[in-house]
Amino acid sequence: MNGWTNSLKNKLSRKIIVPSLAALMAVSLGAYKVAKPANSALAAAAPAPAAAALDDSSIEPLLALDRAMENVAARVTPAIVNVTVASKTDARRQSGDDDGDNSNDNDNSGDMQQFNPFGQFGMPMPQRPRIEHGLGSGVIISPDGYIVTNNHVVDGAVNINVTLGDRRVLPAKLVGADPLTDLAVVKVDATDLPSIPWGDSTKLRPGQTVLAFGNPFGLRFTVTRGIVSGLNRPNPDASNRRKPGQFIQTDAAINPGNSGGPLVDARGEVIGINTFLISGSGSFAGAGFAIPTQIVRPTVDNLIKYGKVSHGYIGIGINDVTPENARFFGVKKAEGALVSQVEPNSPGAKGGLKTGDVITGINGQAVNDSEELQVVVGQKSPGTTIDLDVLRDGKNLKVPVTLEAMDKRNGETESGNVEHGKPRWGLGLEDLTPDARGQLQTPSAVRGAIIGNVVPGSPADNAGLQRGDIIVEVNRHAVQSASDAVDQLSKTAKGQDALVLVWSNGGNTFRVLHPSQG
Repeated sequence: MNGWTNSLKNKLSRKIIVPSLAALMAVSLGAYKVAKPANSALAAAAPAPAAAALDDSSIEPLLALDRAMENVAARVTPAIVNVTVASKTDARRQSGDDDGDNSNDNDNSGDMQQFNPFGQFGMPMPQRPRIEHGLGSGVIISPDGYIVTNNHVVDGAVNINVTLGDRRVLPAKLVGADPLTDLAVVKVDATDLPSIPWGDSTKLRPGQTVLAFGNPFGLRFTVTRGIVSGLNRPNPDASNRRKPGQFIQTDAAINPGNSGGPLVDARGEVIGINTFLISGSGSFAGAGFAIPTQIVRPTVDNLIKYGKVSHGYIGIGINDVTPENARFFGVKKAEGALVSQVEPNSPGAKGGLKTGDVITGINGQAVNDSEELQVVVGQKSPGTTIDLDVLRDGKNLKVPVTLEAMDKRNGETESGNVEHGKPRWGLGLEDLTPDARGQLQTPSAVRGAIIGNVVPGSPADNAGLQRGDIIVEVNRHAVQSASDAVDQLSKTAKGQDALVLVWSNGGNTFRVLHPSQG
């Protein structure tokens, strides 16, 4: 009975399963028939056509600008070279204490990781001197192989190679270098090389289109485009105030590796040599700087002819005449170079220049500011006699000065601590004793009063005075001690400004103290 029952169940199961499968297949086929038209419709669908491109005639000015920039780049790029060097570095430079070429070196202070000569990328090791490999850029200025680059690219080089635009790698020899202007000339043994002409940087105007060429980060033959952001920018290197300024500022991207490459105008003429950037990170932040051709050309000519450059030297410290200090010197316009220091036995001292003189001209040409005077004098040869137009105590004078060769003069070190002060100006003053002189490394010729402290928010603070500065004059009167300085400051009429001459960081500057309001 049980066997029959099981047999019957199996037969019934098969009869039930088969129709069920058939039903499922029918449903599936039905679904397929229903879905198939939908899938076919999707397969047949296509994206709507994209909007048409702008008609050339509607953007012709932009296209014309692009074509013009392409022409300039095509003309200039073949004359750009990649400069690779093997150079000797010492322990001081490797540890970042020098004006080295590493992109992380050369910061003058916190937010001036800024002043960055760039070109070499060694990994510094604070060890003994070693060979370091680096790179930079250059520009061919003559078909027979003369190439301009930066001094800091080839400084200390024991081997220099140049990669041309056609990928040839040629050995180069150093013709000459000038650390003061940061320029160098190297030469390769080749002929019929592509070169580009010089332009006139004195005709540049802010807003003018410029292109920067070089090899940033080792990316060869790069071009960036921007404008002239500013002109006549001062020397930012506080370690050497004798370096000329007059830099061209541009927003054409300049990065490590661009050193020595050219900045060109719309005609494809060299109007500057890229040399440094200002950035908190060490990479481009919108402010790159180039040495103008008004400095580059005469320097390069001398390097090619003589292998070196001898710069003329007066031996004075100079500041700009400003609307703020002009009235103290009887100057109607804020123009000229204000003599803030005359070194003993220097050409300036021998010629009769005095602290407080305002130099308004040189050889009959007007002098607009201290940077301009520095550049003009630095380009003249030692032994040259120049005629300076000088305004002294409201009187116009002619002062002839015979230039000498620039050298490095180090002051003697000798050397107090009696605090004085006058709340009116926010200064605490001390005598310049032998100990203090030694700590501050002050030359023996400097006399005056040390600033021991500065009250925050005071007139002294607002004028930028700092502890350790030395006041050598007050209102055009020399001071020998703290008490002298206090006496002279106290003689300033209430509500009137005071003019102080301050020695700091190796040079003198005039500062105006405005009395506190209220």
